[in-house]
Amino acid sequence: MLWQPALPDRYQRMSDDELAAGIRARKAELGNRLLVLGHHYQQDDVVQHADLTGDSLKLSQMAAAEAERRGSEWIVFCGVHFMAETADILTSDRVKVVLPDLSAGCSMADMAQYDEAVEAWDAIERAAAGTKVRIVPITYVNSSAAIKAFVGSKGGACCTSSNAAQVFDWALAGGDTPLAKGEEVRILFLPDQHLGRNTAKRKGFVTEFDAAPGVPAQTALWDPRKDQGGLADAQLKAARVILWAGHCSVHKMFRPEHIDDVRAEYADRGGITVIVHPECSQDVVDASDMNGSTEHIIQTIEHAKPGTRWAVGTEIHLVNRLAKAAAARDVFVRILSDCQCLCTTMYRIDQQHLLWVLDGIAEGRSPNVISVHPEAKRLAKLALERMLRNSAPAGQGAVRSRAAGAAALVD
Repeated sequence: MLWQPALPDRYQRMSDDELAAGIRARKAELGNRLLVLGHHYQQDDVVQHADLTGDSLKLSQMAAAEAERRGSEWIVFCGVHFMAETADILTSDRVKVVLPDLSAGCSMADMAQYDEAVEAWDAIERAAAGTKVRIVPITYVNSSAAIKAFVGSKGGACCTSSNAAQVFDWALAGGDTPLAKGEEVRILFLPDQHLGRNTAKRKGFVTEFDAAPGVPAQTALWDPRKDQGGLADAQLKAARVILWAGHCSVHKMFRPEHIDDVRAEYADRGGITVIVHPECSQDVVDASDMNGSTEHIIQTIEHAKPGTRWAVGTEIHLVNRLAKAAAARDVFVRILSDCQCLCTTMYRIDQQHLLWVLDGIAEGRSPNVISVHPEAKRLAKLALERMLRNSAPAGQGAVRSRAAGAAALVD
């Protein structure tokens, strides 16, 4: 996590209405020079100022196109650090990307560091020495630019929660180079063990939790805090998918008992359908009725039939917005658990910090610019491009653009 200096006192003394008015005034002053992005998990008083809203990767892609169309010089990303990095990777060099609060990081992304990934790679290569095994790394887009660059340098690709299965297929076929006769692939999946494990199970692999006597596990968990990831050479050789010991701090809070409780609560009221994000643990995904990416969840609720009830396992701000909109169509939506399931780092972005960076831009300063090293940018872009070449659009939703009315598929 980066350090964010304290804001001048005047921003803390302003009311919400004063802050909102100040933000609107600065946006009007800056015009097309500025593009403000708001992630789905962002709180409502910040999202109201976004020109584009959506999920991380395709929001960055959309912003790159929109910035080019408008001639924008500044992108303010109301999200977290890895998202701003991705926007910098995908936009032209003339565009500066700003994160309103530098402390808005991502705990999942921080769980995989470059040096740790290098150590894991070396250990996996040693275990595979003398065999016809090819290692192909995949990183979830919820990762740092350094990890994306590492994966790009090793012939791997990024993935989203929508296209992870397609990227798995590409990797298992050898990546960009077809497999030789008798050659076999091992996937190293970073940094979210749960998306990796759920995807591996979807592709037919036996996970650690499904293994039984005589049916060995085909997944193994690499913990960078332990010597050789906590795995013996035999485990590394046997595993088809090696999962990084990372997770989303929001989605890990949902438990199978939450599903049992909500089903019991609505059993005599016509029942309720449970839909969760694949960043949830395998036992939660297995117990749910449906699972899918943020945009899949949004589209499912938006197309739900009147009179239906839904329990949603994802971030609370998004669920609350879905519930409010769905109620007008006689669709009931609630969060799966009453636990405080919010993205605390995303929550660091507020109107005070947004106005502060807009004031800085308007006054000729360059506050909180996120800039990825050119070589890291080149390698990270390789990983993103491999993903895009080898995954068809999932058709699970669109980024909303108030300014241009444009739309693009999102992760």
